[in-house]
Amino acid sequence: MRLKDLAEHLGLSQTTVSRALNGYPEVNEATRRRVADAADRLGYRPNASALRLATGRAGAIGLVLRGADELGPHMSEFLSGLGGAMASREIDMLVTTVATHQEELAAYRRLAASQKVDAVILHSPTIRDERAELLMQLNIPFVLHGRTEIGHPLAWLDIDNKGALERATSHLLDLGHRRIALLNGVKGRTFAEHREIGYRAALSARGIKVDPALVGNTAFTDEIAFRRAQAMLELRPRPTAFLAGSMMTALGVFRAIRQAGLQLGTDISMIAHDDVFPYLNADNMYPSMSTTRSSIRQAGVRIAELIAQVLAGKPLVDVHELWPVELVLRESSGPAPRA
Repeated sequence: MRLKDLAEHLGLSQTTVSRALNGYPEVNEATRRRVADAADRLGYRPNASALRLATGRAGAIGLVLRGADELGPHMSEFLSGLGGAMASREIDMLVTTVATHQEELAAYRRLAASQKVDAVILHSPTIRDERAELLMQLNIPFVLHGRTEIGHPLAWLDIDNKGALERATSHLLDLGHRRIALLNGVKGRTFAEHREIGYRAALSARGIKVDPALVGNTAFTDEIAFRRAQAMLELRPRPTAFLAGSMMTALGVFRAIRQAGLQLGTDISMIAHDDVFPYLNADNMYPSMSTTRSSIRQAGVRIAELIAQVLAGKPLVDVHELWPVELVLRESSGPAPRA
């Protein structure tokens, strides 16, 4: 099927169909979805080589990953959504792995010099991210998975990390918990800072001071979480509840709870972030895990769409989304044990 055939089938001009498929902002959302659905249903695929010749684009987007911690299950889920959405647009992904922050900055400079990508996805940003400042200097379009503040309008998609942790902490407080431990992400990352703000806000609203011994900032791995939770459970008084920054963290905390001879959901409560890993189903865990829910795979899909909008010329100030986070209560969060 040619573009002309698809346009005739829809009763639209070829220009409108082309602009709808390429994310131009002047095409309204209803038309864009109608065109996209028809293209999928009828098997229309644009000629990638012709499109690249016509637009002068490379037909690829870049992603730079730093260290083994960024190649875990979270990134796998994100890439599943992003990669599928990019493939449907016949856009390639150029993934580069580096070991250090300086190597990452050098990788962006190489991408700019080589002109191998049309845009970059910037993930796990810090509060004021040097990488975002560099990409602006290099004039490489990019979309943030998260947020940063560098004094310029940026395209971004983020979840309400502050609201999620404030709500989860408040729920545990409602259940009578006062010693609530937070196993958070790496210090300085925007999402981790926002989560701690939400945690502190909930405690402050009840007149409870934050105990620094109950706050940890680490990478999201089973083993690190196990060691941190083990140390926290040896405190006196020990925490009666945990907020785990990821499902991988929750697995480590769960192991520490069992090793201490305690029962999750009775002696110790826990709420974890991540509810949609296909191989770690919170419903099927025993006991089932209370979670804050937001799909990282769907975030990947949506960021692919936002990249298309940026490349189509949509003003950056209009390309941003803050997704709400759902609190899903299951068996792992129960009333605080009586002293």
